[in-house]
Amino acid sequence: MQGYIDCHCHISAEEFDSDIDDVIQESKKAGLVALLAVAEHAGEFEKIIQLSQRFPGFVMPCLGVHPVQDPAQPRGALPEDLDAALPLIEKYKEHIVAIGEVGLDFTPRVVNNDAGKVGQRQVLIRQAEIAKQLNLPLNVHSRSAGRPTIHLLKELGVENALLHAFDGKPSVAMEGVKAGYFFSIPPSIVRSDQKQKLVKQVPLESMCLETDAPALGPEKQVRNVPRNISISAEYIAKIKGVPLEKVIEFTTQNALHLFPKLKTFIKA
Repeated sequence: MQGYIDCHCHISAEEFDSDIDDVIQESKKAGLVALLAVAEHAGEFEKIIQLSQRFPGFVMPCLGVHPVQDPAQPRGALPEDLDAALPLIEKYKEHIVAIGEVGLDFTPRVVNNDAGKVGQRQVLIRQAEIAKQLNLPLNVHSRSAGRPTIHLLKELGVENALLHAFDGKPSVAMEGVKAGYFFSIPPSIVRSDQKQKLVKQVPLESMCLETDAPALGPEKQVRNVPRNISISAEYIAKIKGVPLEKVIEFTTQNALHLFPKLKTFIKA
């Protein structure tokens, strides 16, 4: 299959409410064949499912509870945040391609004590169990928590995971590579030394593409869009010293391998 797969974006964000049709149209024109729409909380689930029905075979839903809740006053996710999500995950289990966005976030402004970290771990453990039961991969967030996240996933016996926008050291990422996990690279690589170092070390065989739109674009504080996926691919090609076509081929095949339901849902 030729074309890009955006393995992690927030197409349900309010930043896209006014021009979603244009954004999707431009994505397709730019060569995208699918994008994985991740959720952050149960309140978003219905909207993501509706978008996947409005743009069938293109918007692929992932449902899960993000480790950070209440953006206005950020706090770590708690088991009760997951309680609201469980009936909806059960309801839409046939339609989703992954459980996500899940993970750990140990940014000090989010959690500054062990209790906050314990709550996040409990939520991730439970969602890893659900993913196993449903035979689905995890779409994983690990800000300021790269090593603890990878160690916990390995401990839980998670085999299929995408670590999105990984912000840890390349040596830590390589522990994930050895465990068989994939790493997706956003367009912010053009302004991130850390992401550039990551791409140097992580093999193409373990790499996917993402935009994390509307965040992590090539320019700070400017709305990111899925069509910017090509920026990620071009920069990876430059760093790796390989043709762009090779990056597209590898990352798309990796995405299809990691998210097998995509093969069924994507419209040729």
